[in-house]
Amino acid sequence: MTISDTVDDPARLGLDWPATRLRVDDLRVAFTVDGVRRDVVSGVSFELAPGECVAIVGESGSGKSVTARSLVGLAGRNAIVEADALELHHEDARAFTPRQWRRVRGRDVGFILQDALVSLDPLRPVGAEIAEALRLHGWGDRSARSRRVVELLARVGVPFPGIRARQRPGQLSGGLRQRALIASAIALDPDIVIADEPTTALDVTVQAQVLAELENMKQRGASIILISHDLSVVAQLADQILVMRGGVVLEQGTAAEVLGAPVHDYTRALIAAVPSEHTRGRALSPTPVPPAATVEAEHPVHDGPVLEANGLIKRFVTSDGTVTRAVDGVSFSVGLGETLGIVGESGSGKSTTAKLALGLEKLDGGTVRLLGQDWSGVSERRRRRLRPRISVVYQDPLSSFDPRWNVERILLDALRGTRLSAVARRERVLELLHLVGLPVEVLGRFPLRLSGGQRQRVAIARALAPRPSLIVLDEAVSALDVTIQAQILDLLVALQRSSGVSYLFISHDLGVISHLSDRVLVMKDGRVVEEGTPDEIFQRPRHPYTRELIASIPVFDPAALGA
Repeated sequence: MTISDTVDDPARLGLDWPATRLRVDDLRVAFTVDGVRRDVVSGVSFELAPGECVAIVGESGSGKSVTARSLVGLAGRNAIVEADALELHHEDARAFTPRQWRRVRGRDVGFILQDALVSLDPLRPVGAEIAEALRLHGWGDRSARSRRVVELLARVGVPFPGIRARQRPGQLSGGLRQRALIASAIALDPDIVIADEPTTALDVTVQAQVLAELENMKQRGASIILISHDLSVVAQLADQILVMRGGVVLEQGTAAEVLGAPVHDYTRALIAAVPSEHTRGRALSPTPVPPAATVEAEHPVHDGPVLEANGLIKRFVTSDGTVTRAVDGVSFSVGLGETLGIVGESGSGKSTTAKLALGLEKLDGGTVRLLGQDWSGVSERRRRRLRPRISVVYQDPLSSFDPRWNVERILLDALRGTRLSAVARRERVLELLHLVGLPVEVLGRFPLRLSGGQRQRVAIARALAPRPSLIVLDEAVSALDVTIQAQILDLLVALQRSSGVSYLFISHDLGVISHLSDRVLVMKDGRVVEEGTPDEIFQRPRHPYTRELIASIPVFDPAALGA
C-alpha cells in the first residue's frame, strides 16, 4: 500500500514526516523515436526535506522540465525513466503503476505547469477546473468545494475571486490564468509542489504574492521543486540549486554556494546575464552580437519623434454593461533611437496602449502620429504605406503565427512589400536567423514544433525583417531563458546603435526595463502615474504605486549570498 492509498497520512494527523520526502539518485531519462534511443537527462541526484526548496535552473532544452515531469510519472509515452533510487516518502516510486501515480498527483505532489494557456480547459470556467481537482480526491461536497475555490484564488492574488471563478481562461489575462493554475496545483495542500516556471507570466507585485505563498507553504512544511530561468526568483526561494545543461548537472550546492561563489563558467555566465539597473550600458552575454547586426536603416531618417501619442482614450463595455477606461488620457513620445519602457501590473493598460499605437485598436479619444504623419485618424488603406515602418513582437508568439506556415514562409511573408529580389529575400531570411541565434534547420519547422524560446526568437526576426523605424515589443523576452534573453537584449541594443531603430518596450520584468530603457512610463488603471529616466524611477520613485512596484522586485545580490 502506498501513502496515496491511505485515507489519512501522517502530516494530516499532526505527526512528523521522515527527514527526507523525496530521494533521487542517478535519474536517467531517454526517449525512443523510431526505435532509436535518445538520452536527454543523466545523473540527476538530490534529496528533498520538509520545508525545503530545491531549484533546477538552466537554458531551454537543458532537461530541467523533463526531470521534473519524470518525478511524477509524466515523462511521456515514449520515455524510458531509470534511476538507482526514486523514493517518495521512503517508498520506491519506480514501481508505481499509472493508477498509483494518479492518486499521488494532486494529493501528495502538486504540479504547477508552465503554459497556462494550453493547460486549462478553454470550454469551462477556471473555478470548475480547480473544483475538479478537489472532487477527484473526494474532498468535500459541492458547496464546500466552491468556497475552497474562491479561497484558493484569493490566496494566489486573484482580484474578485468569486467573479473570476466563473470565467473561462479566454476571458482572463495570462497572469490570471497562471494564478488559476497555481490555485489548482495547491488545492489539496500537497506535501510536495513542483513549480515549473510559476511566475514567468506574472508582473512583479503578483509575482511577489505568489512567491510569498510558496514561502508560506515552505514555512508550513511543504517541500518545493522550483524550475525557473529567473535567478532572482531562485535566489529568493531556493535552499539548494542544481544547474543543468545538456541534460547533465554541471554544478550543485546551496544557494549561497552556487549563486555567491559559482565554480562552473556556465553558472557564472547565467549570473552575469541577469539584467538590472547595474547592467545598463554593458553586454549581458559573452556571445558577441553577429556582425550582420550593423545594418543601415532601409527608410529615410525622420527628424522629429518617431511616435507621438496625445491623450489616448480607450473604453470597453463589459458583459454587464459597465464602461471601463482601459486607457485614460495617456500621452508620450518616442524619439529616434530611443527606448521607452512601459511598466505596470496586469490590467494596467500597457498592452492596450501598444495596440492603440499600432493602429490595431480604434481610439475613443486622442491622437497618434507616426513619423510626423497622422496615424490614428486615417483609413487602413492610407496606413498601408507606413506599415513597414512599424513592427511588433507580441506577448504570445504562437497565437500570432499561422500554424500552417513553416518558419521560412513566416519570415518571407514579413518581407512582402519590400523591393528585395527573391534571392535577396532568401539572403535576408538567413541573416535574420543568424541575428536571433537560430540554426538554418528551423526554416522547415512549424510553430508547434518549436520551443517557447525558439518561437519568440522567430517573432523577433519577423519584426526585424523590413528594418522598421519603430518596434513595439510586448513582453518580447518573457518566454526566454536568461542566456538567450541576454543575447536578444544585446542584439536589440546593437541594432539600435547601428540603425537608429526606436523601441516601445512593454514588460513586467523591471530588471529588463531598467537595463534597456532611456525613459520609463509607469501605468496603473489606464493612466500614467509617473514618468522619468530609469534612475529617477528606480532610485527616486515619487508615486506610492511606483514605490510598491520597486519594493516587489526580487532581490538578487550574488555578492551578499557569497558573503
